[in-house]
Amino acid sequence: MVTWRSKKQNVVARSSAKAEFRVMAQGVCELLWMKIILDDLILKYEAPMGLACDNKFAINIAHNPVQHDRTKHVEIDRHFNKEKLDDGLIAIEYIPSRLQLADMFTKGLPTKQFEDLTCKLGMIDIHLPT
Repeated sequence: MVTWRSKKQNVVARSSAKAEFRVMAQGVCELLWMKIILDDLILKYEAPMGLACDNKFAINIAHNPVQHDRTKHVEIDRHFNKEKLDDGLIAIEYIPSRLQLADMFTKGLPTKQFEDLTCKLGMIDIHLPT
């Protein structure tokens, strides 16, 4: 399953890592919601649910139980994400920015990168001659 959405955050983040970390917590909530839906449909999914992230610092915050002064603004999100990691419910995977499929919906990309990402989604240009 793949989910994606864009939402204006109600808190200003002073770094991209903190913004990414808050979004990770929202993504975990969506994953847990999907797990509930699957359970209701009697489709058991026991493996950790994958969460893709393109920010190594945000991933390190999620895995590191040590509280840092730089992370005090995201303390609740940090504890939430760490708890779900420790429970084995989620697995956070680093995906470089150039491979993030959602970027094609949110950013202006170079033509080559855009074409590579549309191919990954199985999209074709219906205006090209066959």
